[in-house]
Amino acid sequence: MSSRALTLLLLTVLAVVWFGTLSQRKLTRPDEGRYAEISREMVVTGDWTTPRLNGYKYFEKPALHYWATAAAFELFGTREWTARLWSALTGFFGILLALYAGNRIFGRPAGAIAAAVLAGNVLWVLIGHINTLDMGVSFFMTLSVLGVALAQVDDASPTERITWMHVAWAAAAAAMLSKGLIGIVLPGASFVLYVLLQRDWRRLRRLYLPSGAAVFLAIATPWYFAVSAANSEFFHFFFIQEHFERFLTKAHGRYEPAWYFIPILLVGFSPWIVSLVPALGRAWRAAPRQVFLPGRFLLIWSAFVFVFFSASSSKLPSYILPIFPALALLVAVYASGASRALLVWQGVPYAMMGLAVASLAPLATRAANPELPAELLARYVPWIAGAGVVMLAFAVGSVVSALKRQTVAAMLFLSAGGMFSSLSMLLGHETLSQAYSAYHIAARIRPELRADAPFYAVDTFDHTLPFYLGRTLTMVAYKDELAQPIEREPGSYLPNLAAFARAWRADGDAWAVFSARDFPEIGNTLQIPMRVVARDPRRVVVRKPEANAP
Repeated sequence: MSSRALTLLLLTVLAVVWFGTLSQRKLTRPDEGRYAEISREMVVTGDWTTPRLNGYKYFEKPALHYWATAAAFELFGTREWTARLWSALTGFFGILLALYAGNRIFGRPAGAIAAAVLAGNVLWVLIGHINTLDMGVSFFMTLSVLGVALAQVDDASPTERITWMHVAWAAAAAAMLSKGLIGIVLPGASFVLYVLLQRDWRRLRRLYLPSGAAVFLAIATPWYFAVSAANSEFFHFFFIQEHFERFLTKAHGRYEPAWYFIPILLVGFSPWIVSLVPALGRAWRAAPRQVFLPGRFLLIWSAFVFVFFSASSSKLPSYILPIFPALALLVAVYASGASRALLVWQGVPYAMMGLAVASLAPLATRAANPELPAELLARYVPWIAGAGVVMLAFAVGSVVSALKRQTVAAMLFLSAGGMFSSLSMLLGHETLSQAYSAYHIAARIRPELRADAPFYAVDTFDHTLPFYLGRTLTMVAYKDELAQPIEREPGSYLPNLAAFARAWRADGDAWAVFSARDFPEIGNTLQIPMRVVARDPRRVVVRKPEANAP
């Protein structure tokens, strides 16, 4: 079989595995439910300018992810797999981009190895199968950075330079529409930093600044102008509060120490972490007779993004995801010429990690609490142990291949181990869905729930419940992330339990959901007629008894 045919076969298998599991899990709280519900409401209302969550304006993020998901809902129906489709597509395209860019910039087999590294990367696989904004922005920022690299390499033709630089500008615009200013600031600052460190001023002339900026503005700005025109509060909330205050202050409650991303990188980039450090060292070294140094440029990009988010007062594990394709390329360049010993030692720690995961899996039940019962965790244990066994088995295959000096095979074994073990963890998480998703409780009550019946969320809000009920809820004494939109347009919001009790008594048929933890105390406090119709470890749903009395 030719190398081209083998590549196509492997990509076909990858596509089947990558997209084949999207429907196997219920949406979980909060992110998956939040972004699916915003997109569902976009379809229902027909307003694709102003995002809304539970009927309230939601300006924390731009609209591209919502548009893509809403379009998938329109085309294929409102389902779990359509809610995750945009993340899966952009994650898969990121692997294809690593394949193409690796071969074009660094030569074969760097592209194939980079694609294998990324496809088996723990964090890339996990985020690629979860409905969240991070994969989309990571893909577009990677496309912007690699577009610059493809345009700037020494042997790029005039047509390639013009084309790829304008692709880079367009990708930065899409990144800005995915998650805000970081979409242009981070790629742009990294390029400027490279120019300053190299003192290679000629690069500035190859930016095609006038036409590139025109492309960027034509793509990125129309929605920002439209949403600002329709909502006077958007500019301050989005640009001041969600960018500068989020970065500079601890207001969002996501403060972590400066070293927070080090263990995230060590775990998230496995099973390739052994090759990463020497790969970074090799990337810094200048190559003979090269003017533009793509390895150094990608290293500067990765380091800048890592430091930027490490300095931020708001941190989440997925924030450093945009650097993973660049790191995969650097590891691929290094591994393609690495010694047999290094490839062996890359597999050995991963085998030990797999053995540890399989052995320690039963300890997961110690994380049990009233909202996450031990019996649910006990069902998850075999999936965790299975992931460890997969890691161990494929690591052994990688070591054997490395001893035979089969570099690509060794990398493919590790890639398969990383992907299948990560998917095992994800698929097994469905055993916990009663705790993390409202799907099951919504399915029990939906047949009797009339569309015009009030439904209250009392001192709680589960982002997946509106999605699975296909309707918004009336929030009571709880604002969460919707505090500012509720203050501006309170709508049906009820500020306290007394207001809820008055509304409940005045209603005919009525429903409400409570936190299972708080329900006994709140129920005793309210002293209003309620009948429990469904419950799970996290939620209790009640109905006004007069409405369904025989």
